[in-house]
Amino acid sequence: MPSSYRPVSPSRGSTTRSWSPSRVSSDWPRPPASTASFEPEHINGSPRPGTPSGRYGSPKRPLPPAPLFAGGRPVSRDSQGEPFETRISIDGEGSDDVFGPDSEDRPPLRGHESFASQSTFTDDMYDDKVDHYGPAPDGKQTRRGARQAQTTRKEVKLVNGELILECKIPTILYSFLPRRDDIEFTHMRYTAVTCDPDEFVERGYKLRQNYGSTLRETELFICITMYNENEIDFTRTMHGVMRNISHFCSRAKSRTWGKDGWQKIVVCIISDGRTKVHPRTLDALAAMGVYQDGIAKNLVNAKPVTGHVYEYTTQVSLDADLKFKGAEKGIVPCQMIFCLKENNQKKLNSHRWFFNAFGRALNPNVCILLDVGTKPGSNSLYHLWKAFDNDSNVAGAAGEIKAGKGKGWLGLLNPLVASQNFEYKMSNILDKPLESVFGYITVLPGALSAYRYHALQNDETGHGPLSQYFKGETLHGRDADVFTANMYLAEDRILCWELVAKRSERWVLKYVKSATGETDVPDTVPEFISQRRRWLNGAFFAAVYSLLHFRQVWHTDHTVWRKILLHIEFVYQFVNLLFTFFSLANFYLTFYFIAGSMADRQLDPFGHGIGKIIFIILRYSCVLLIAVQFILSMGNRPQGAKKMYFSSMVVYGVIMAYTTFCALFIVVKQLKDPKTELTIGNNLFTNLIVSTVSTIGLYFLMSFLYLDPWHMFTSSAQYFALLPSYICTLQVYAFCNAHDVSWGTKGDNVIRTDLGSAKGKGTGGIVELEMPSEQLDIDSGYDEALRNLRDRIEVPTPPVSEAQAQEDYYRAVRTYMVIVWLVCNAILAMSVSEAYSTTTVGDNFYLKCILWAVAALALFRAIGSSTFGILNIIHSVAEGKLKWNNKWEGRSNRSSVISSAKSKRSWGTPSWVSSSSGWVSSKISSVGSSSLGVGKKR
Repeated sequence: MPSSYRPVSPSRGSTTRSWSPSRVSSDWPRPPASTASFEPEHINGSPRPGTPSGRYGSPKRPLPPAPLFAGGRPVSRDSQGEPFETRISIDGEGSDDVFGPDSEDRPPLRGHESFASQSTFTDDMYDDKVDHYGPAPDGKQTRRGARQAQTTRKEVKLVNGELILECKIPTILYSFLPRRDDIEFTHMRYTAVTCDPDEFVERGYKLRQNYGSTLRETELFICITMYNENEIDFTRTMHGVMRNISHFCSRAKSRTWGKDGWQKIVVCIISDGRTKVHPRTLDALAAMGVYQDGIAKNLVNAKPVTGHVYEYTTQVSLDADLKFKGAEKGIVPCQMIFCLKENNQKKLNSHRWFFNAFGRALNPNVCILLDVGTKPGSNSLYHLWKAFDNDSNVAGAAGEIKAGKGKGWLGLLNPLVASQNFEYKMSNILDKPLESVFGYITVLPGALSAYRYHALQNDETGHGPLSQYFKGETLHGRDADVFTANMYLAEDRILCWELVAKRSERWVLKYVKSATGETDVPDTVPEFISQRRRWLNGAFFAAVYSLLHFRQVWHTDHTVWRKILLHIEFVYQFVNLLFTFFSLANFYLTFYFIAGSMADRQLDPFGHGIGKIIFIILRYSCVLLIAVQFILSMGNRPQGAKKMYFSSMVVYGVIMAYTTFCALFIVVKQLKDPKTELTIGNNLFTNLIVSTVSTIGLYFLMSFLYLDPWHMFTSSAQYFALLPSYICTLQVYAFCNAHDVSWGTKGDNVIRTDLGSAKGKGTGGIVELEMPSEQLDIDSGYDEALRNLRDRIEVPTPPVSEAQAQEDYYRAVRTYMVIVWLVCNAILAMSVSEAYSTTTVGDNFYLKCILWAVAALALFRAIGSSTFGILNIIHSVAEGKLKWNNKWEGRSNRSSVISSAKSKRSWGTPSWVSSSSGWVSSKISSVGSSSLGVGKKR
């Protein structure tokens, strides 16, 4: 190539050059340099590559506008005070384009015939355009004007045989960082992990908190698990965590936290599967500096990589609107670990990475678990941590999960969302406080919960909460019976039980109402049914497990009173379990007796026997619908039978509405009847009216006591309308799919190579194959086929695979369980319906038992919830009194010190007699105390 060649680089604001087919670069003068500020060259090498535009590469590119909080920062300058710019020589030997190929390989400039110079009135105009541009390119395409990633081969020294890289952060991110004083702010650390999570520490892997200038103790370790959630869900959770970390740093008077409290907090994000993660979520992580594309590798020294670990201390956050938030919004630095698992191995494996790999490396005090999509309150994480700080016996804590109601509560217009909102609220008002008083919460929700890391550890023999928690990940073969497999669908319930029942310990679980988190709930029928299938099966089998192993509590160090309370809770759980098992028959019998009473001509509100006709139609519709539910659940996925499931829920809603109408009509008619005795006793007024009103009244009372009654007015009607669907649709689908113990299924995507492959060789569409080389090979194959047909050689039947045998076993046990459950409910429904008539509602003993049992359970939960509230008030008063006493003692001490100093100055040795060194030291002490804030109100 001639030495006079100069690279063509279009510049902003340059004059438009005329087209010429024979034009070369030396025929036109280079336009003057632009005055725009360019990237500094001292961050990621000298010089930084520019962004190519069209055919020719631009050696420099202007920076995009900095975020709002970066305003006012001076431009980076060198030692001479000149702004750093990318300096590229264009004269002499270095005149070639430094970002293109070498001069020997550069293709000559070509002129193209202008399309505009041709006649635009010809018939083949558009055909010429297609021929000119050619077909659409294959593969991933980059946006126009975006620079394609350029790679180069580098020699990197392995650290103890493992790939660990310190990568500079992007220049734009670096340019507006408030702090650049440490490598944790200027470099992202990548580690390719090639071992199992349990071997992370033994193999010598370390995190930044384990060495160097970033060697720190970790007080709080936060885990955020995700699968394929989008960037909106991720940023909503992550920005909430960043706001909570800022709250920790604002606790100036705390013994643990303060200005540099962020150094004691590490946030770990674990994504389940490299091919499953949402690309926009990776973009959000990249914008924060945590992730960089093109760094990760599949193999290290022929060893497959199991996890890609990125470490960075970010100083920016993205809110749900994808807007940057920085120090001007109170955001403090956040130590982050992003673990991108190579394979999709489910959420339980993600927790094994968190506890057994990173947890062992950091040895934190408290671990908090979050799901992507859960938005924690501004100080929720602090209240969770404070529960462990106040009570050394607390091993786990649960926050209050709120259902997302949408903007302006418009989500409540969806009955599914409204019913779940009511369900969540009543659970947080009645169930969780009751269990917290006993010390054993049956489930700490994975969306917002915390554990004491020391309490989770196994004993010397390897048995303990964590070993039982991760047992569900390694269940294989016939040893993994249906009971155990379904029990580990709710492995968090197993973890709760193992903590409370840990041998020679006295751990308790606590509910922290002030720690709130908002999460989105399913708003479609298929998603709702699929979610509850795992919840119901896991809860049922885990409850059975804890009741069968209640004797483990006897081997703990709990006090006698605590053990008595735990046994009372076991009885309460057993009663709830019975109601769950017979819920199908109880629903049918309640409808049968209340709606059937309208068949009596004396109670018929419509007259002419219409009440009886409606009852007969709804009765057979109910029975038929229950049978349809079993057929649907055994053979159809919710996603494949949306309309049928939706229709069944609508019919159940109609049945519930008519039953409610009948109950209200009976109550009103009885109250108007002068013969009715309005006294407490064995009469219709007591058994029907008092029991029902007391149940609903307790719901209203406790909601008002907790100052949170709005769900009773906005969501209760939707919940009671969908209550039959909770019982019939959800429970039937859960039991009929007890054999499905998966969190999600993956297809057979393994590429088989037993047939060989056709490898491309050179150009022209030539491939390389392995084929029979001689005619003899072809003939021998033909002879073998004829011989097999003649001799009728028996083809061996392949044995049943272990997976198929396990599935058959699961399905068989599922069938037996469904038959037993169905027969038990059918016997109960038939026997009671035959024993009592629909016309004698007041004398129905079974209906009395059901109604009063529901009222008694509601009263029991209300008492426990009230006790929880009273204990919280007492604790708050005691804590406030202690703070007041400490504050008063501090003031008294300061006043006594001041008075003693005044007395010394008045009656002691004159100040001019004392040595100057004593005077100086006292001044230094006073200044030091003031600067440190000792004894001052903050």
